[in-house]
Amino acid sequence: MAAVRSSDSAGPLRKTGRVIGHALRTPFTGTAKGIRKATSAHGAGESGLAKLIELHAVNGAGDVMITVALASTVFFSVPTDEARGRVALYLAVTMAPFTILAPVIGPLLDRLPHGRRAAMAVAMFTRAVLAIAMSGAVATGGLELYPAALGVLVASKAYGVVRSAVVPRLLPPGFPLVRANSRVTLAGLLATGVAAPIGAGLHRVGSPWPLYGACVIFLGGTVLAFLMPSKVDSARGERKAHLLAHGQAKRPSLRTVGPSVLHGLEANATHRALSGFLIFFLAFLLREHPVAGQSAAISLGIVGVSAGAGNALGTAVGAWLRSRGPELIIATMLGIALTAAVLAALFFGGLLVAVLCAVAGLTQALSKLSLDAVIQRDVPEQVRTSAFARSETVLQMAWVVGGAIGISLPLNGVLGMSVAAGLVAIGAVAAVRGLLRAAGRGSPPPPRGLHPVDR
Repeated sequence: MAAVRSSDSAGPLRKTGRVIGHALRTPFTGTAKGIRKATSAHGAGESGLAKLIELHAVNGAGDVMITVALASTVFFSVPTDEARGRVALYLAVTMAPFTILAPVIGPLLDRLPHGRRAAMAVAMFTRAVLAIAMSGAVATGGLELYPAALGVLVASKAYGVVRSAVVPRLLPPGFPLVRANSRVTLAGLLATGVAAPIGAGLHRVGSPWPLYGACVIFLGGTVLAFLMPSKVDSARGERKAHLLAHGQAKRPSLRTVGPSVLHGLEANATHRALSGFLIFFLAFLLREHPVAGQSAAISLGIVGVSAGAGNALGTAVGAWLRSRGPELIIATMLGIALTAAVLAALFFGGLLVAVLCAVAGLTQALSKLSLDAVIQRDVPEQVRTSAFARSETVLQMAWVVGGAIGISLPLNGVLGMSVAAGLVAIGAVAAVRGLLRAAGRGSPPPPRGLHPVDR
């Protein structure tokens, strides 16, 4: 009789336990299902694009964790003069060698067409290991931090190159490349926005903790990379592209498909140079001369949020603009960026600086999505994959140049915004006329002997 009573009482307890467990799991499982539903929409789940979107979100979260740790060590933890020296050292030890290594990344990955999943996994795992290696140096800011940071940068760019290369392989039927890149990029931005405050919270626990978090994230990314569809490793029909091949008309190259790609790349390099310049120049300017009535931290937060919001907005509207002429969009974005920079120089103040950062983020995002659309339209399938690798390398080098200019200037707001306007003006002179001519002529025919690209 006692056993029966015990069994009767255990039934409601088990039921209550299941209800409580379901209630605790629902926020997490519901969120996961919602994310999976969003990433898999419009055939992205069946084609495998959803897996790349999720992988890129993991990549963005891990990268921002490392950024939080490095920024706290190199920039925020020391006086301004010493911080400028540390950032200059960071550029010299990491970015300068990268400008030498960057041109090698694309050709090296071209030789691994059947190992793209492995290449992305290695890029993830390398950053996991280097995050742990840096965790012992972030508290002191020792020189051993910088070679590890260089390794993280190279691994991050290697992942980015491969990611750009595999997107065309994962397109759902009738899904434009510009829309696919918009989805992938937006996922990375959203993950960055979520992970950044988490990284800041971990830094309060201890300076190595954001790096521990990055290690865990990148280990998860390593597993996700191997779970990508097998067609990611397909290299059927591909041939290498040579960005600036002269006197080799019979070899497929970006120059042979008309001026749109090259002028689009010039314009995007201008946007990246402006981005690098604003990041480094405003970081020091606002630390020494904050926005009126605000602290240095809040001033930096205002421009950071403005730039991030502009970038997210540009990425979100990229799909809406996909049916319009990409050359016209790229040229228009340069004009808008130039106007904002000139106004910031003429009427320098906190509001216009925030507006310039938002405009710079928006125009960079839309210009990059349009460049991707031009590459999809004008570059044959045989060389399109390699073209993405070359363009990413050029854009990273432009960012380095802009950052170096920003760190070398005196902390004078009007001077800095004038230099920013000058950078954009140079790019506009170089690119806009060619873009408008290309838009007037329409897209060029594919190179002779190669199959035309589906329009």
